Amino acid sequence: MKITDLDFSFPEELIATSPVRPSRVMWVSENEEPQEISLQELMMRIPSGDILVVNNTRVLKRRVFAGDIEILFLKQVDRLDWEVLFPSKKFKVGSTLELPLGITMTLLEKGRPQKVRLNQEVSEDYFQKVAELPLPPYIQKARDQRHTVDADESWYQTAWAKSPGSFAAPTASLHFSKDDMQKLQDRGVKIFEVTLHVGLGTFLPVTAEDLNDHDMHEEYVEISAQTWSAVQKTRLAGAKVWSLGTTTTRSLESAAQGLLQGSEVEGYRGFTKLLIQPGYQFKVVDRLLTNFHQPQSTLLALVAGFSSLERVKACYQWAIERKFRLFSYGDLTCWTGKQP
Repeated sequence: MKITDLDFSFPEELIATSPVRPSRVMWVSENEEPQEISLQELMMRIPSGDILVVNNTRVLKRRVFAGDIEILFLKQVDRLDWEVLFPSKKFKVGSTLELPLGITMTLLEKGRPQKVRLNQEVSEDYFQKVAELPLPPYIQKARDQRHTVDADESWYQTAWAKSPGSFAAPTASLHFSKDDMQKLQDRGVKIFEVTLHVGLGTFLPVTAEDLNDHDMHEEYVEISAQTWSAVQKTRLAGAKVWSLGTTTTRSLESAAQGLLQGSEVEGYRGFTKLLIQPGYQFKVVDRLLTNFHQPQSTLLALVAGFSSLERVKACYQWAIERKFRLFSYGDLTCWTGKQP
């Protein structure tokens, strides 16, 4: 697939820069035209006996400013050394930047990511004091504001976020509250969790012309034995597995593809570089709940793999004409499967 195949146009005023409740939902069934339903109606369409799987990752505060230079701290590789992502083009190796609270950062290696050394060790407490949540760049652009606002502290974490490690939120989950999950459980829908820590690939554009040549950045996944057993029992019973978000989908499909370490008894964990695109045969997920996704993104390719590229583009155009709000803080979609 060419990356240009994943292109589409949209009015920039439809980019959602803050959540609006209740969310609008575009429901896309296999053989019918898309339709708009309410979030409550969507919840009523999840039958008793089906399961909904969610991602419990928590977003890290790792975006630090040195003046007008934004640095995303990705990974500590030694006591003082970090992998980071920042606009380093105009900096030479050996250049230094002054960070808040007396921390000095020296550029050791250029690339994507870069390697830097700090003048003293920093802890999680440092990032809690000075760092911001790593909001998607297109939200910053649409707001014309690079810094987070106070409300982002609550908006940009899911209601069940508990396992810290992500550089972006699993945004499909932002549409739901704990009360929503309890209502589903009261109706006999079982809720299970996985963990996928969203990594660097979220911030880097696809540069390969052919998607097959794109090198996916690995992301860490954990699936408990309890969750995996529930998935298997659900499918054997003929019920459906609903996946809340592309990260949950990649977690479940990575286990089904044998890309993670472990077993049914002990659960699965490890790093995945799974790229899902048209032609992929889904082994676990029957229903996909997700946001709208940006053009030329691997997330859009995943949705196109779940349905079809033509179908996705037609449904996106349908939503744009009806002024659905787009992307991370935007509205929700539900895809029930492929066209026959």
